Amino acid sequence: MPRHRRRILALNLERTKVRLPRGMLLSAPVALAMSVAFFGSSSVPGQTLTTPPERPLIERIQGRTFPSVFQAWSPAQNVHDDSPLHTVARHDLVFDAPEFFGLKWNRRPTGLADGFTAESIGRAKSFRQQLLTLNPNVVLIAEIRYRDAHRSYLPEGHKWWLRDDKGQIVPGWDEGGFLCLDFHNPEFRSQVARQARAAVDSGVVDGVMLDWWSDDASRVVLIRDVRDAIGDKAIILANANDRQTPQTAPYINGYFMECTDSRTAQDWKRIANTLAWAEVALRQPRVNCLETWYHKSRDDLNLMRATTTLALTHSDGYCLFSDPNPLPTPDHLHNWYPFWSKSLGKPVDKETADPNGTVRREFENGTAVYNPMGNKAVSVTFSERRRSAATGKTAQSHDVGSPDGDIFLKVK
Repeated sequence: MPRHRRRILALNLERTKVRLPRGMLLSAPVALAMSVAFFGSSSVPGQTLTTPPERPLIERIQGRTFPSVFQAWSPAQNVHDDSPLHTVARHDLVFDAPEFFGLKWNRRPTGLADGFTAESIGRAKSFRQQLLTLNPNVVLIAEIRYRDAHRSYLPEGHKWWLRDDKGQIVPGWDEGGFLCLDFHNPEFRSQVARQARAAVDSGVVDGVMLDWWSDDASRVVLIRDVRDAIGDKAIILANANDRQTPQTAPYINGYFMECTDSRTAQDWKRIANTLAWAEVALRQPRVNCLETWYHKSRDDLNLMRATTTLALTHSDGYCLFSDPNPLPTPDHLHNWYPFWSKSLGKPVDKETADPNGTVRREFENGTAVYNPMGNKAVSVTFSERRRSAATGKTAQSHDVGSPDGDIFLKVK
């Protein structure tokens, strides 16, 4: 699991101070004022929004076009949209703490809460409507804490904090002041399920996200409890990194594949195998989310394209290319790339492996080609002229490096 968990929780008032991008800190009262400004209005600045009928979850998942990008807590930073809402709406799936959506727990400390205030639910539903107006296919998911939390999450010394053999509370991770929660405790697992049910029952989100996921006896019981609590139709997204979890797979709709290692050909092969497995083994509707980190900078465009085309060829899921967690800035900050424009339409076939080592998949408007690390650079040839989304070149033959990928659009 990654060592750092610095999130942008600008609206999470569990903390005395709230960390924002580029190291800016706001006190809780100022963050509350921002929350009111962000969620309190039913319109976007400079624009009047009319709310269309909300599409069912399955239609939103199946109705989107590709490439499809998700937001993991933190936003895209290089865009100049009309509002932060527009930047969020660029993404087809968004997960964050309940507070991000405008929800406020009905009790403090929040680890003891079992629902949300009525006022905040109304505010958060307005936020949901605004996002769905901008992007009718967006899927919203609330993270529910179960593995670790900020020390303000529970009263000091509470029995739900995890303790070691010496009775000392176990740190959650190396930095950040987070502490481990005792999800081996049946009473606490029931509380996690209650909070998951409250999030889904609020009508604000389509499901819940569980971080730090793996197969073990306690998590098997926990995932069953959560599934029972939220019902069959809601989404469960779990961060299994690039591992497979066959014991808990029947209860999970998608992996958040936070791929912490992507520097070797074996890493990319493992990632591809897990993504392909998850597309078959997890329950429907599936919402697999593949994320890799840059190696040198956000301008590692070949790695961005490799991540995007891997997701396109091996899944019907979502992709993200972001900052590495060990940076001192909040995790999962990223750029928005023109390569992510909705140019391909929808898939029309499954992927096929080419003898040259690449994998391709046909879409309504073109072809996605993935060339994995460890393969040689290749030349891709079509029977008609195609335009490369990477280079802008229009020709019958195109070069694709390794690791890399490209989108070759039909020329009308």
